[in-house]
Amino acid sequence: MVMSDSDTAILIYGTFPDRDTAMNIAGELVDGKMAACVNVLGEMTSIYNWQGERHADREVAAIIKTRAGLAETVVERVRALHPYDNPALVVLPLAGGSREFLTWVLSETGAQTVAAD
Repeated sequence: MVMSDSDTAILIYGTFPDRDTAMNIAGELVDGKMAACVNVLGEMTSIYNWQGERHADREVAAIIKTRAGLAETVVERVRALHPYDNPALVVLPLAGGSREFLTWVLSETGAQTVAAD
């Protein structure tokens, strides 16, 4: 079967103010089948300018594993749940990877087709 562009695995990178916020949003995405998995990473310091002021804040990052057809839905859902006015959320296409893993990501997020060799 040929896989459509919407049924390709992608990653969405995001930052969150703390682990609890990231974990709560991650749980909702996985429970809702919008993501196969979310890696909530350890604490980091983000240095940035916002509204004319320099900030250095503790945050955690998360990597959301989903499929291209859900990218807009995931970004909008995270924005709705996120406490920031302008959360960092970027969609990252994948150039390849373990076929078994990528197939799992697609199956966990409701994709109906799987690419053949």
